[in-house]
Amino acid sequence: MQGMVIHLVFDLLAALSATTLTGIIYNWRLKGGAADPQGQISRTYLAALIAGAVIGGYGFGTGNLWLSGHNEIGRSILGALAGGIAAIESYKWTHRIRRSTGLIFVGAFAASVTVGRIGCLMAGFDDQTFGAPTGYGWGWDFGDGIPRHPVQLYESAAMAVFLVYALWAFWRRQPFFMRNGFYLLVAVYALQRFLWEFLKPYATVLGPLNIFHILCLVLIAYSAYMIVRERRLEHASA
Repeated sequence: MQGMVIHLVFDLLAALSATTLTGIIYNWRLKGGAADPQGQISRTYLAALIAGAVIGGYGFGTGNLWLSGHNEIGRSILGALAGGIAAIESYKWTHRIRRSTGLIFVGAFAASVTVGRIGCLMAGFDDQTFGAPTGYGWGWDFGDGIPRHPVQLYESAAMAVFLVYALWAFWRRQPFFMRNGFYLLVAVYALQRFLWEFLKPYATVLGPLNIFHILCLVLIAYSAYMIVRERRLEHASA
């Protein structure tokens, strides 16, 4: 119970940091520019995003727990990301929007994972995100005397590094990033998450791969495809 209270506190801190950073980035580097999302992000857009994230987050999170022998309701940030993408790409297709609309969410997502994963670590076993046992000196004891990989910290550190890069790219208005920043975020998150999944005691569904491994591969392929498509659209409009 105490662990989940700590988790809730960090969830609130993650939401606050994400909201604050979104406002700063928008007013600092997006407002009035070519990447300004106004006119594209409507209430319907946001409703689709939220619905997709909720369905994906709880669907994949719960499915993974059930496959691993835990009859509990779970949630997954990776599932939420995938569900949100599926919903928004469907929205964009029906509204004939071809360009990326996710740049404004890059800082928010990276910041929320950086902060939120610390809450997952502090929540201990209650969160069901702990790593497999390890003999390395930095193993984390979640209370049972067995050092385990602190995969939550691995993920937090990886996204903190990406956040620093993203802020630099926003500051420089780096052209490739301003066009493909969201796809880069998805690719980096999925790639680092793919690696950490080998350090978790989740049930596998295809050889050594668990359900999140497969989802990561799908998101990496999606990012690569969208970056290539964005380049073709740029050349076509040149």
